[in-house]
Amino acid sequence: MMKVFVTGVCGQLGYDCINELKKRGYEAVASDIKENDSPDYVQLDITDGNAVSKAVEEIKPDVMIHCAAWTAVDAAEDEENRKTVDAINHIGTKNIALAAKSVGAKLIYISTDYVFDGQGEEPWKPDDKNYSPLNVYGASKLAGELAVAETLEKFFIVRIAWVFGFNGKNFIKTMINVGKTHDTVRVVSDQIGTPTYTLDLARLLVDMAETDKYGYYHATNEGGYISWYDFTKEIYRQAEMDTKVIPVTTAEYGLSKAARPYNSRLDKSKLKESGFEPLPDWKDALHRYLLEARLIMPKKGE
Repeated sequence: MMKVFVTGVCGQLGYDCINELKKRGYEAVASDIKENDSPDYVQLDITDGNAVSKAVEEIKPDVMIHCAAWTAVDAAEDEENRKTVDAINHIGTKNIALAAKSVGAKLIYISTDYVFDGQGEEPWKPDDKNYSPLNVYGASKLAGELAVAETLEKFFIVRIAWVFGFNGKNFIKTMINVGKTHDTVRVVSDQIGTPTYTLDLARLLVDMAETDKYGYYHATNEGGYISWYDFTKEIYRQAEMDTKVIPVTTAEYGLSKAARPYNSRLDKSKLKESGFEPLPDWKDALHRYLLEARLIMPKKGE
């Protein structure tokens, strides 16, 4: 039976990966930096190379799914946080890759469209190498990618964008909370991409773990490219909220510390070419998420 070690299980994706693995009957060992008394859980600081090596040597997984990351994009810009961001996203990932190599495990590393410069309108292809991150977070995730590719041969690097899931904060929860207290909201309309539901992504990652079709992949939900403005309008439509959404440019919005990509379009065609089932349409994913998070009530028959 395949044994899988998952980092970052207190986050949206790690949580769903553990559930998906257990659903399929695999042996899953969870880890994060927080304490937990569960028998299949290891408290682990990925920035501690010796601790990572010791834990992985003891577990001896066949596959490692590395979801742990610093994801606070704006806070990453603060001078006092930069060392920590690099320690987690770069050095921590290198520690995980070295540990995977020592036990011969496959590694699935979760990355981001932020490794690119976010310009233009062409969708980024998985094997594009014209990296030019716009911000500290993107640079740290790229450093993690390079550490994986330099250390291992048996790896999947999966870039995602606009993530939402049950376990943690996300854009949808924020918009619904804001919509409850505001008649109107301003949302950027010139940043384009596609959302990724962690429940759907977890299924794909476990599909990948069952194969040796290694390499770089892009994975978001299907349904075409949209703006954050389009996404927000659909959130309120499905949640049956009357909040008015006003489109603004990134410059007009002007609140974020970190530069944001205008172009988060990811070309996902390699998934089908490699025999993987693409993720469902993002509108369908949104509906299922709203039900899962109990942000809407099920209709008759659901």
